[in-house]
Formats: sequence, C-alpha cells, structure tokens
Amino acid sequence: MNADAKLTRREIQVGKLIAWGACKKTVADRLFISIHTVENHVRNIFEKTECRSVNEFSAWYFCKNFGISMELSPLRSILAIFLLSIYISGDISNSLDQFTRIRTNRTTKIERIRTRSRREDYY
Repeated sequence: MNADAKLTRREIQVGKLIAWGACKKTVADRLFISIHTVENHVRNIFEKTECRSVNEFSAWYFCKNFGISMELSPLRSILAIFLLSIYISGDISNSLDQFTRIRTNRTTKIERIRTRSRREDYY
C-alpha cells in the first residue's frame, strides 16, 4: 500500500463511502453521479493507493485518516487476533441464539398443531 498517495477531492468522497461499506450504487446515488463514474474513481483510487481490494483500501483509509501506523508490530497483531476472536465468539453466539429462536418457534407451532388436533379429536 502506498501511504503517501494523494487523492483528489472527489476520490476522497468516493473512497470514504466505499471504505465505510457503501456499494457503488449507493455512492453514485449519494454523490449524484453515475455508477460508471464511481467505478472510474475506484479504479483510480486503487491505482494510486496500490490496493487490490475494497478490504485492503478500507484498511488503508482508516490507517491514513485515524493516524494508525501501516506497519503492524507483533503487539498489534496479538491485539488484532484478540479483537477478532471476540468478534467471532459474538457472531457464533448470535448464530446459536437465532438457531434457538427458530427451534423454539418451530416447537411452538408444532405444539399448537397438536393441541388443535386433540381438540378436534375430542369433539
């Protein structure tokens, strides 16, 4: 990545939205430009910053704008792994919670169906 890349004002606007996760159509709508123009700006941004993907550009953008060194020391790598493990554990926990909720809803529906059929058999 090129830490000294100089972007134009419009490239900074497009890059900011892309770095924060906006898709090209959203960027085009927000800046009142065509999608093709956004694609051209993104291509120019990638060439200037020497980034090959949106994720790599996002890392470049946040390092550049928040004063984070682009060279990762071992301590930072350990911190990154720790934060990633917290994120993954939360994501797994959320998935298990959704599975439990779906299973509970399914069980509740089955119970209602059984109760209805028992009532119909009773009458």
